[in-house]
Amino acid sequence: MTLSQLVLASHNAGKLKELQALLGDAVAVRSVGEFSDVEPEETGLSFVENALLKARHAARVSGLPALADDSGLAVDALGGAPGIYSARYAGGGGDAANNAKLLEALRDVPDAERGAQFVCALALVRHAEDPLPILCEGLWHGRILHEARGAQGFGYDPLFWVPETDCASAELAPAEKNRLSHRARAMALLRQRLGLA
Repeated sequence: MTLSQLVLASHNAGKLKELQALLGDAVAVRSVGEFSDVEPEETGLSFVENALLKARHAARVSGLPALADDSGLAVDALGGAPGIYSARYAGGGGDAANNAKLLEALRDVPDAERGAQFVCALALVRHAEDPLPILCEGLWHGRILHEARGAQGFGYDPLFWVPETDCASAELAPAEKNRLSHRARAMALLRQRLGLA
């Protein structure tokens, strides 16, 4: 697939900037916000299904190839929860409420059973009905701490222990996190598939 431009199925300016940096100058990235303020309902039962729903919606409203990601945290001891509900795990109360709920759910779980992974599923479609989307997944393995550490990042970063750096994700410099993260791993696969690696 050769692309000169694509639309990102996100209104997040930070994500747009990050994606443009990862793809380089060969592909111009535009926000779906240029075409519509409507966000599709995420009715999928997996990260991949939700990424595809968002990508197809962005392609439909823009008429351009579209890329979407769906990301979250899957905790082994919780059967993969919060999973696709990561952003609204505590009912829409935000990062602090989500983290508090996660800590409470794991209160009596020993360190050896606190394994978790951040998951990123990317879906790229040429058009809204594309029967051959490009799907790439990145996993970032770690474990859940007993209390928050660090001031960088967002979401569950303060609770996510990164074994290869021996610190919490929220203690990593942004450039280091972007090199190791689930999103970086999925983007590396996408770059390979697009011949940009």
